Amino acid sequence: MTELVWDGKYINGKRQTPVRVALPFQTIETVNESAADRRKTLELFSAGQTTAWRNRLIWGDNKFVLPSLLPEFSGQVDLIYIDPPFTTGQDFSFTAMIPANDEYEQDEPTVFIKEPSILEQKAYRDTWGKGVDSYLQMLYERLSLSQELLSDRGSIYLHCDWHVGHYIKALMDELFGEDNFRNEIIWKRKGGSANPQNRLGVVTDSIFWYSKTDKIIFNPQFTKESDESKKYVEERFNRTDEKGRRFMDSPLVSPNPRPNLTYSYKGYAPPPNGWSISKEVMERWDKDGKLLFPADKSKRLRRKIFLDEYIGQPVQNLWNDIYVINSQSKEFVGYDTQKPESLLERIIKFSSDEGSLVVDFFCGSGTTGTVAERLGRRWVMCDLSRFAIHTARKRLLSTLGIQPFSVQNLGKYERQAWQSSEFKANGESTELKHQQESAYRRFILDLYHATPATGHVWLHGVKASRMVHVGAVDAPVTLSDIRAVAREVWKASNGSGEGRKAAADILGWEFAFELNETARQIAAESRVDVAFKKIPREVLEKKAVEQGDIKFFELGALSVGSKLKKQEVTIELTDFVIPIDDVPEDARKSIKHWSQMIDYWAVDWDFKDDTFHNQWQSYRTRQDPKLELKANYDYSEPGEYKVMVKVIDILGNDTTKTLDIKVK
Repeated sequence: MTELVWDGKYINGKRQTPVRVALPFQTIETVNESAADRRKTLELFSAGQTTAWRNRLIWGDNKFVLPSLLPEFSGQVDLIYIDPPFTTGQDFSFTAMIPANDEYEQDEPTVFIKEPSILEQKAYRDTWGKGVDSYLQMLYERLSLSQELLSDRGSIYLHCDWHVGHYIKALMDELFGEDNFRNEIIWKRKGGSANPQNRLGVVTDSIFWYSKTDKIIFNPQFTKESDESKKYVEERFNRTDEKGRRFMDSPLVSPNPRPNLTYSYKGYAPPPNGWSISKEVMERWDKDGKLLFPADKSKRLRRKIFLDEYIGQPVQNLWNDIYVINSQSKEFVGYDTQKPESLLERIIKFSSDEGSLVVDFFCGSGTTGTVAERLGRRWVMCDLSRFAIHTARKRLLSTLGIQPFSVQNLGKYERQAWQSSEFKANGESTELKHQQESAYRRFILDLYHATPATGHVWLHGVKASRMVHVGAVDAPVTLSDIRAVAREVWKASNGSGEGRKAAADILGWEFAFELNETARQIAAESRVDVAFKKIPREVLEKKAVEQGDIKFFELGALSVGSKLKKQEVTIELTDFVIPIDDVPEDARKSIKHWSQMIDYWAVDWDFKDDTFHNQWQSYRTRQDPKLELKANYDYSEPGEYKVMVKVIDILGNDTTKTLDIKVK
């Protein structure tokens, strides 16, 4: 077989293989899980027993997510659908909206394009930085792992356009085998338009369908919407019965000799080969009015096929009956590359059964999981974009009868692997580990443009007269950390003899829940000005670091009030402050009230200092942009409860707040 070779497939004569480090997933949120299910899950987990299945929405780079899925799902996935970015960086852009301010009757929503984050830009550079070569290497690595995930009955559908389709066919032939190529499906995604000056307009996409073996799940589908079906209906269903039902007639002749089906019926002689149905079926169809009796009994009985019972023509590989999503569609959620639910419904029905596991690791707005949920399939979805994960979560919550699902990432485990790889320690001694941690902190300080500082325990650098603390790779910044930093900042500032301001920037990968407001209060009591800034995940990406694409953003601040009446608690959002660096200057003028920056908020009424359990939520949609700012809950038993509130802003970033509630 002819082999497709690209720059990067071989280095020094050795084929490059995908990353195979399996990292543990961290569940950061469960959605729609009842208190009873939560207790049962905890009991099963504590007893070392298998817990109930939960569908999964994973935020992370599929480069690391796929090998981390293998230990659990190798050979168990019946269907993979992926729609990887073709050739445009705008695949990572999304349409963000500042909703209208309800206090102003004439106020209108403001729409703006949220440009790709640095992490998404980096993924785009990795994918297209060397043109088609880097794109093919990216796909080769992901598809190699996909082949291992597929069950023996499994299929993979890869959606692409004319730019790279010819390369992808050769690549998939190599990985899955030419014998396992099923079809190239041609989807006509839009109608004709004026042609470009020197070529024909492109109105189709390709979907390459491969299987793992020849023993696949295959459920034939039918359509009444294709041009062929419409023509068939118009030409064939040309008769009407006494009730006004359109029908066509069809012969009841067996193509081969069938002595057991050779019988007379109501004076009509059988055909030479016999009828095509048994006498029992003939009698049933007669009773149901599905037989056509000619006046001349020397002629043949025929079957009536009613139009209202016609299932359509078999679906072939040309799909011209599914229309592209447009901005006015009820399905549209702001992604230009969003695919119609009817497209995924057809694919999922073709190549999976109820209960099958369906995977999409370029999930975008979550169409695959939404349709899989509705069709009774299990699903796992993954995307690099935080906003995609948020959009998919809202979309899933809008699905009738949605089952509980988990939101996961690789979190600290991915960072630990990065630290061990980037800052190697040749040994396990305490001193070597300390050297590794020091190298890591110097690296972060350099990215923050701070100067390393010595002679302190909690303070690691200084920038513009502000001390800098760098949080650990594998642990959140806690209140006890803040107290220690504040004490040391005060001591350093007053003992320096330089009149240095008592101020600190605290950099962390994660921050303990509700840390922002409480920590600021603690720091203020110590007369220290603090700012909390998140270390972005882009730090893990070498190319982003090399190009200076690292930005540290301040945490948001959320204020929540509460009222308790007997056993019912009412909580209310009262203020929300976040940096608006990513909102264009002209769009900022539309922000007249803090609530306009909130897209979604959710509540865990009994937070146990573990995973956030999303038990109530209010969120904006294009059809209903109004957001509730109050939520009520009636506790069944007295006790002390911790309530956690999670807010997600219009850019997809989350902020949390906890409240202590004492129910008597």
